[in-house]
Amino acid sequence: MDAIRLSPDDSVATVLRAVSRGERVRIGGGGADIVLEAIENVPLCHKIALMALRPGDRILKYGEPIGEATQAIRPGGHVHVHNLRSLRARAR
Repeated sequence: MDAIRLSPDDSVATVLRAVSRGERVRIGGGGADIVLEAIENVPLCHKIALMALRPGDRILKYGEPIGEATQAIRPGGHVHVHNLRSLRARAR
């Protein structure tokens, strides 16, 4: 297993090792295992997209929203501060 998701509802998984662009990534946990191709490098412990996300889409981890996409993210893409806005500590 190269990455783990914690809920079947998650739209991202956390990689358990650095992943290189073009590599097949095996994702376990949260139900059935998934295999997808990384479309960019993903550093250790960062998130990889499990599905296509549009700007404004909620990003789910632990089955809960952790932020929203600030740009389109394709499956296998690196999800981090460059394309994710946190929902925590935001003015209401």
